[in-house]
Amino acid sequence: MGKHFFSETDIKSVWEQVSTAFWQRYPNPYSTHVLTEDVVFREVTSDNLLLSRRLFTKTNRMPRWAERIFPGNLSRSVYIIEDSVVDPANRSLTTMTWNINHATFMRVVERCVFLGERDRPVWTRITREAWISSGVFGLSRPIQEFGLARFRSNQAKAMKGLEHALSNLQKASTACHGESAEKHKHLNSASKSQKPQQYI
Repeated sequence: MGKHFFSETDIKSVWEQVSTAFWQRYPNPYSTHVLTEDVVFREVTSDNLLLSRRLFTKTNRMPRWAERIFPGNLSRSVYIIEDSVVDPANRSLTTMTWNINHATFMRVVERCVFLGERDRPVWTRITREAWISSGVFGLSRPIQEFGLARFRSNQAKAMKGLEHALSNLQKASTACHGESAEKHKHLNSASKSQKPQQYI
C-alpha cells in the first residue's frame, strides 16, 4: 500500500512572487541536503505554459539499522527528477517529483500545487501530496515509516527555504524601490538647479 502524505498551507504573498521565489530557493540555509540543481529541459508552449524538467542531487542518509543491512558502497546521493508546469493565466504552478535511483529501497513521488487564490488575491495556497513505497521484502513497512518521517522533516525545511527566498525577493524589491526614489529625487533637484537655456 505504501504511505500517503497530504498538507495544505496558505502563504500571505501573491502567487507571482511565490512562483518567482520557487525558482530561487537554492541554495538556502535550510536545504543543505540539496547538492546540485540542473535544468534538463524547458519550453514555452503555444498556449503560454512553461514546461520544465530539472535534475537534483541530494544527500541520502539511511537510518542506522538500514546501514547494517545494505552494502556500504551504496550511493549516498539520490537523484530527483522534477517536472513542472507554470500556468500564468490561471496563476498555478504544479510540480511532480520522484527519485530515479534507490527506487527499490524507497520510492517517493510528490505532487505540489502553488495556486493563487481568486477570492484572496494576496494569498497563495500550497497543496502537497506524497506517496512513499518500498520494494524491500520483509522491511517495506519500517522503510516507509522512516521515509514518511523524513519527508515531513524535509517539507518543513522546504517551507523555510521558500520563505527565505521570498524574504530575499522582498528585500531586493524594497532596495530597488528605494534606489529608484532616490534617483528620481536627485534628477528632480538637478533639473531645478539648472538654468533654462536661452533660445532668443
